[in-house]
Amino acid sequence: MKLSFLGVGEACDPEHGNTSFQVVTANNVHLLCDCGFTIPHAYFAGCQDAEQLDLVWISHFHGDHFFGMPLLLLRLWEMGRCRPLTVCGQRGVGEHVMGAMDLAFSGFAAKLSFAVRFVEVEPGKTHQVAGLSLRTVETAHGQRNLGLLLDDGERKLYYSGDGRPTAEVVDLVRQSDLAVHEAFKLQDEFPYHGSITGCLQLADKSGPCNFALVHLERRFRHEQAMVINSLLQAHPHLILPTRGTQLDI
Repeated sequence: MKLSFLGVGEACDPEHGNTSFQVVTANNVHLLCDCGFTIPHAYFAGCQDAEQLDLVWISHFHGDHFFGMPLLLLRLWEMGRCRPLTVCGQRGVGEHVMGAMDLAFSGFAAKLSFAVRFVEVEPGKTHQVAGLSLRTVETAHGQRNLGLLLDDGERKLYYSGDGRPTAEVVDLVRQSDLAVHEAFKLQDEFPYHGSITGCLQLADKSGPCNFALVHLERRFRHEQAMVINSLLQAHPHLILPTRGTQLDI
């Protein structure tokens, strides 16, 4: 399983972009995890194949996680995509994505040259989508957010989306080879955002697993760079990716 980060920041981060990454699985499924404001341009800067993308995962409906979908769909149409695209997320994913599409490019959805297939997934079930096994869990966020465990048969990846980990998250992370997790601040300052300390505590509960820390608050990331680097050196299982970072798991 290969990961390529298109962005690692929060909603207002002009330097690091919105958190999003591409995954290429062992069975060659191409997945995009979240698609915020900044992501379509970053995605197409590295991909000129309109047919390559198989699946988009949307963790929740805050703009920095799904407001890039209208442009993604428009650009795929412009490039001549023909085969269907699957978009997966919690209940209401189709209404939210197509509602955003209608606001961004009114009436354009009817002109798309390819079908957009929406798959709703919910906690408590294992879903088979595009040859992958998906399990989800709710995190503690201001809006309902689903953390995702992605299993391609060889490796397992956990992606938190936004929010602090709940007790149910521990089990999914315990099964993972890598957890991509929100770490907004050093400590748990905000009730609906995670932290680096929270990720360390989660790692203690879940056992051996590497953590890629994303969605750091932009001022914290800049002003506390020395503190963050010291923590990374002290805890080698923590990784701080930047835009363009590639990881193999």
